Amino acid sequence: MTARLHCFGESGNAYKAALTMSLAGYAWEPIYVDFFHGATRSPEFLALNEMGEAPVFEEGDLRLTQSGVIQLHVAQKTGRLLGAPDEREEVLRWLFWDNHKMSAQAGTLRFLMNFLPEEKRPMEVIAWLSGRLTVALKTLERHLEGRDWIVGNGPTLADTACCGYLFYPEPFTFERKALPNIDRWLDRIAALPGWKHPYDMMPGSPADRA
Repeated sequence: MTARLHCFGESGNAYKAALTMSLAGYAWEPIYVDFFHGATRSPEFLALNEMGEAPVFEEGDLRLTQSGVIQLHVAQKTGRLLGAPDEREEVLRWLFWDNHKMSAQAGTLRFLMNFLPEEKRPMEVIAWLSGRLTVALKTLERHLEGRDWIVGNGPTLADTACCGYLFYPEPFTFERKALPNIDRWLDRIAALPGWKHPYDMMPGSPADRA
């Protein structure tokens, strides 16, 4: 059975789920969500996910929301990207850290800096979020010193979570070349079989709306 992922290319959280499925060899297909024209607020979408957020995962009678939950389901079902048995809690630690400390800042900041009309961008909020994201990126940069992967000797959900927003080209206080450990780590992820850029993996990109 092929899973369906309701998603759109600009969503870093959807990308985490899509990338996890692709790297784990999980059969899936994207279902485009027209976020920028209000699709997630429609009655039809709210019937899928009362939180009004993408991604939404569907497989048979199973429906899952929240990227971390989808990632865990895929990893547990395939036995891939979980890490060694004694690494599972550490993988979860970084999964939860990303959701709270990095993606939460990066996603909001990227939206405010690129997808709002310039005259509506709240500069004080942008400055505050930039500081928060900078701290998170420094944490990840330090952790990756001397490491190939966030946890253990191979890619795990920690990697597919923490990289979620870092492959996007739009400016959002992330200068990849200024963070050499992160830069090398992203290159390793991009070299994995099944990797694709988010705009190639899922439908929807700023170019489509230009």
